[in-house]
Amino acid sequence: MDSVATPGKTCRERAEEIAAGVDFVPTPGKTAALVRARGLTPRKSRGQNFLIDANIVRKIVLAAALDSSDTVVEIGAGLGALTRELAAAAGLVIAIEIDRDLIPALRETLPDKTNVRLVAADALQVDFDRLVARFKGEVEGRLPAYKVVANLPYYITTPLLMHLLTSRFGFTTAVLMVQAEVGCRMLARPGGKEYGSLSVAVQYYAEPAIVGKVPRTVFYPRPEVDSLVVKLTRRQQPPVPVADEDFFFQVVRAAFNQRRKTLLNALGNLGLERSQLLQAMAAAGIEPRRRGETLAIPEFAHLSAALQIAMERR
Repeated sequence: MDSVATPGKTCRERAEEIAAGVDFVPTPGKTAALVRARGLTPRKSRGQNFLIDANIVRKIVLAAALDSSDTVVEIGAGLGALTRELAAAAGLVIAIEIDRDLIPALRETLPDKTNVRLVAADALQVDFDRLVARFKGEVEGRLPAYKVVANLPYYITTPLLMHLLTSRFGFTTAVLMVQAEVGCRMLARPGGKEYGSLSVAVQYYAEPAIVGKVPRTVFYPRPEVDSLVVKLTRRQQPPVPVADEDFFFQVVRAAFNQRRKTLLNALGNLGLERSQLLQAMAAAGIEPRRRGETLAIPEFAHLSAALQIAMERR
């Protein structure tokens, strides 16, 4: 399983390699039938594209490496296709679904799964640690470890990723189905057009790896784009020490907000004089004519530290 994108190959090319030899032929089956039988209408406003391929479901569950001791938080249970397989592999599944109209269908899909707890809630508003503590309690004053698995609606992917990562929840790994373009951005290396503030944030908090590519044909209704399954392993410590994470990410966002500008010009809205910016960049060993997309995470850390000193000296 690869971590960040392999040099010399695009993210999509690497995903194709990983997927090679895997049967991705869609079999609509029970999920689509349940949608029709219950008269449900998938809501485009909530990005509802139900996964209808058992092979993809198994691949996601396999990537989560579950056993009977594991607790899993599933985001976006939908009609329960993935929930059932998670419940068969894990000790406890806490399944979150924002659409209350789907809860009766979920109960119909999961009548024999006594280790599933359904939660009607907006995942963007959920404190995942508290949710796990609600159903598992604490062991010797500590929250039990848990994993996150999700087929994320495209429209909330980035906000939910940031909610998961920046809130410092205690999950150990997350296996996420995301829009292919977003997945490639998550794994991108410096120097490419896919590399941006999302790349920095994901790789600062976690180690990302491609699980595989998922074609649009395995969803009902069919979306307009393909997906990637990405596994995030939560870092115990960031790859580089950062004194002030809020300011660090302020610098990262400023560097990418105007990608065509040099760093010297892009960072002008931080409130420092040009001479102060030049001095800070010199202290960090960063050439002012470089662009944000060329900086690796350690370079952003050095730059933000130097800029913070300059801010304090104003």
